[in-house]
Amino acid sequence: MTVRMRVLLVAVFLSTSLAVSHGKKKASVPAYVLKAHTVAVLIDADAGTSLTDPMANKTAQDEVEKALLKWGRLSLVMDPARADLVILVRKGSGKIAQRTIGNLPTNDRPVIVQQTDSSIRLGGQQGRAPGAPPQTEPQDTRPSQQTEIGTSSEDMFAVYPGGIETGSRPADRSAAWRYESKDALRSPNVPAVAEFRKAVEDAEKQQKSKP
Repeated sequence: MTVRMRVLLVAVFLSTSLAVSHGKKKASVPAYVLKAHTVAVLIDADAGTSLTDPMANKTAQDEVEKALLKWGRLSLVMDPARADLVILVRKGSGKIAQRTIGNLPTNDRPVIVQQTDSSIRLGGQQGRAPGAPPQTEPQDTRPSQQTEIGTSSEDMFAVYPGGIETGSRPADRSAAWRYESKDALRSPNVPAVAEFRKAVEDAEKQQKSKP
């Protein structure tokens, strides 16, 4: 077989493969995400508090909520049991291993005051922190230093189904959509929210294009 013939066959194979994969393109988010109206944003319960930047996760949580407010598609709620979706966030350290403080109440938020260009959000949460690990037996809950190894060094943004029951965690279920990247939770653009919005809009277009 000549070199020219081989190149021609490879080109035909690639164009056919691309056409097939494009024709079988699936929605990037499940259907229940498109039907959602409410969302709760929580810090990943497994995330420790950074020694060098203690407010990193809380700042990321706040920036994600503000970006969702600007989007306007989903209404923010405090209780994940009453939310259609739960978003878990975790600020990356940029390191393979880092020292953190564990057992801190990262999702305790007595008062919330958030302001965007077009709205002001006031809220608060009482009682046990939402999304906290279930307490089936007595355990040491005193804050202590720990070394996190193997966790992502990049920012994490994961979407889970809501309706979380008492004693359960969002991460116990399969994620509907997940995004990890450097500075994905950084303001003012908050790329993770922008990518999630794009995924939702693409899924809606695919849904409308179906016969």
